[in-house]
Amino acid sequence: MESLLDQNLITPTFEDDGLHDACGIFGIYAPGQDVARLTFFGLFALQHRGQESAGITTSDGRAAYTHKGMGLVSHVFNEENLAPLKGHMAIGHNRYSTTGSSHIRNAQPYLIETIYGPLGVAHNGNLTNALDLRQRLLERGVGLSSTTDSEVITQVLAAPPDVWIPGEHLTTWESRIRALMYMAEGAYSLTILTRDAVYGVRDPHGLRPLCLGELDGNYVIASETSALATIGAKYIREVEPGEIVRLDQNGVTSSVGHMPMKRALCSFEYVYFARPDSLLEGQVVHDVRQRMGRELAREAPADADIVVPVPDSSIPAAIGYSLESGLPFIEGLIKNRYIGRTFIQPNEQLRRVGIQLKFNPLTTNLKGKRVVLIDDSIVRGNTAAPLVQLIRSAGATEVHVRVSSPPVRHPCFMGVDMATYKQLIAHRLNLEEICEAIGADTLGYLSLPGMLNAIRTPEDDQERHCTACFSGNYPINVPAWLFEEDRDKKVFETTWGE
Repeated sequence: MESLLDQNLITPTFEDDGLHDACGIFGIYAPGQDVARLTFFGLFALQHRGQESAGITTSDGRAAYTHKGMGLVSHVFNEENLAPLKGHMAIGHNRYSTTGSSHIRNAQPYLIETIYGPLGVAHNGNLTNALDLRQRLLERGVGLSSTTDSEVITQVLAAPPDVWIPGEHLTTWESRIRALMYMAEGAYSLTILTRDAVYGVRDPHGLRPLCLGELDGNYVIASETSALATIGAKYIREVEPGEIVRLDQNGVTSSVGHMPMKRALCSFEYVYFARPDSLLEGQVVHDVRQRMGRELAREAPADADIVVPVPDSSIPAAIGYSLESGLPFIEGLIKNRYIGRTFIQPNEQLRRVGIQLKFNPLTTNLKGKRVVLIDDSIVRGNTAAPLVQLIRSAGATEVHVRVSSPPVRHPCFMGVDMATYKQLIAHRLNLEEICEAIGADTLGYLSLPGMLNAIRTPEDDQERHCTACFSGNYPINVPAWLFEEDRDKKVFETTWGE
């Protein structure tokens, strides 16, 4: 079977074709502890959420200290630059760019001086009205040093425009955070550092995850529970949509920042983003992904010999598919886990090698076999096609691709680096055309009801997850300009001549 890859209509790539989350965030208030080191290990556990830059900001109540740089957490930090990060409270950030380019000026946390003392901000998500808020700041004479919506959040917190909120006089950080929450539209989970406290903030829909933990009588906030476990903290609960959590010398206190709205946690947290050992909505992500695989096997069975995952994120779904179908789970691809995280670009000769830079087939497991290849998603199709060809070249007689999520047909504007409509293969092609494009013998996706059935906990009685990239039903208002095909994450870059 000649695929569109063979016809040079799909470009092979060694880079990940999947979706990318915005960031990982962390915050801690722990007198007597080495908070910079704890934050380092918390970010290390959240490395999967962003690999472009990392940063830590600390405070001792008198001054704030910060260090950030481009690259992985282990590249940015060492004993020498961790030592000056003094204090008893800290916030940290891993970045994958969704608004603003991958550049040191866009690395977080942001740290500025305000009339209320130092202010540090780390942000996971995307504001859909960032362009409007940014313009309002510029018109007020506020200078901006970066090209992200996260700095817009920081500046709004420092000097909120006049807004009417019943009973609010903007005299406390809680009141200023509430003012931001009434102005901001879109997805945001925040950790905020002030002179006296660390805050955790989650948008009213709960689009991006955030959780609270306890460590030796002190408290921690993180994007995922995996970061809590890594530093030995005990998981307490999720930060609720619309909630402000304050960590200070009195422990932890909670207040309502914005009335919670219809819950809409990103369903792709379960499909791909979150670590499999993390806990979301009271359930282990690995278990949910296995259920997705089981649902997929019931909906899209295949006459085959073995089940092979695309490592690593598809492994739980492949296990579920194997258990439900009775077909043996076999490793067929070995992943080079570091090639996608290098800043050294391959030369033309290595580009021709393509997907083999990232995956190598286990020929002895594939030769002569009819293979069910499990992937968690197909976004552009430029990885699926060469993977199918790679498995065929290892001697597989048939390749049946099964995807443990529905077709991605719509862009995301809530904190995911999502392609535009024209780049999404499932928006342009139907099922049969995609199957031909990637060179598979058959292709099957998990249905939207099947995915939601796997995600839902037994007590769920209504839709509570964002499915916009699959269904086109956005939980928030999305400005028309965001749908423009020439729009990209560098929307603010023109002021920098890039």
